[in-house]
Amino acid sequence: MADLLGVAVLGTGHMGADHVRRLDRVVSGVRVAAVADPDTERARDAVTGLDDVVVHRDVEAALDAPGVDAVLIASPGPAHEEALLAAFARGLPVLCEKPMTPDSASALRVMEAEARLGGRLLQIGFMRRYDAEYRDLKSLLDSGRLGRPLMLHCTHRNVSSPPGFTSDMLINSSVSHEIDAARWLLGQELTAVTVLRPASSSGAPSGLLDPQFVLLEAAGGALVDVEVFVNCGFGYQVRCEAVCERGSARIGEERAMTVTAGGGSRAEVPQDYLVRFADAYDREVQSWVDAVRRGTVTGPGAWDGYAAAAVAEAGIASLATGARTPVDLAPRPELYA
Repeated sequence: MADLLGVAVLGTGHMGADHVRRLDRVVSGVRVAAVADPDTERARDAVTGLDDVVVHRDVEAALDAPGVDAVLIASPGPAHEEALLAAFARGLPVLCEKPMTPDSASALRVMEAEARLGGRLLQIGFMRRYDAEYRDLKSLLDSGRLGRPLMLHCTHRNVSSPPGFTSDMLINSSVSHEIDAARWLLGQELTAVTVLRPASSSGAPSGLLDPQFVLLEAAGGALVDVEVFVNCGFGYQVRCEAVCERGSARIGEERAMTVTAGGGSRAEVPQDYLVRFADAYDREVQSWVDAVRRGTVTGPGAWDGYAAAAVAEAGIASLATGARTPVDLAPRPELYA
């Protein structure tokens, strides 16, 4: 493909607007051809200064806009299924932010719809697979130098949760990243989930069960624990330590600037995932654009989106009951074997 890849961006909120900026200023071989958002004023703000970008309220109108070759979905999760099926119907490759869909039933429908096409069109935005530290850890584990992985210890902290954030969303929105990262790092499916609930922080909104402690069991016998704390108040922190038979490896240590002034010093802590994982998002989107221009789709796919939804669903059930809950996975289609 000699010309620039024309992308329709669906959703221009915090994540979508950042992707518009990224496509315009960072990623090569691509241009923003159209955007769609029910809030057209917000959409126009997101594309201020960009030439020849059509703003739509309706998703299908954006997909049918002149010059659209591919789609980047950054709208809220409940809108994803309809947008994905519309893109599939037009044969358009898609990069879809997680979650692929909000639940395993809709995720299964999307996966089956793509499988019926006989080839992949969809990449899911699990950007940690493109983070330099996560990629180094994956290479180390795959090399076998440390022996078989036994445990992953994970931390996921946010400064504060947005309005409307629910206790379930700590699992199906926040921990969904750890779910995918664990499956990818270990090369194993997750088979059961147990969610424990310590006393909620005084900094959490009323009624929100925050923090939570999530224990994931892997098919090969490894255990994964996740501390998720979305109202920690001080910064955005993501860490992972792999404990193996012959050693351990840890990523996510502070790499930020240390400021010394006024007789003291302080280390700055990232306040946002768009700061901590900026390079990973850039690398992810560039990789997607390059693959689409070659006529292929790579990276985490519909099976990964479905598996993450199924594990999160088991986690939500465990949150309600406190009991260990098995993960119920459908048979894996041949396309994703």
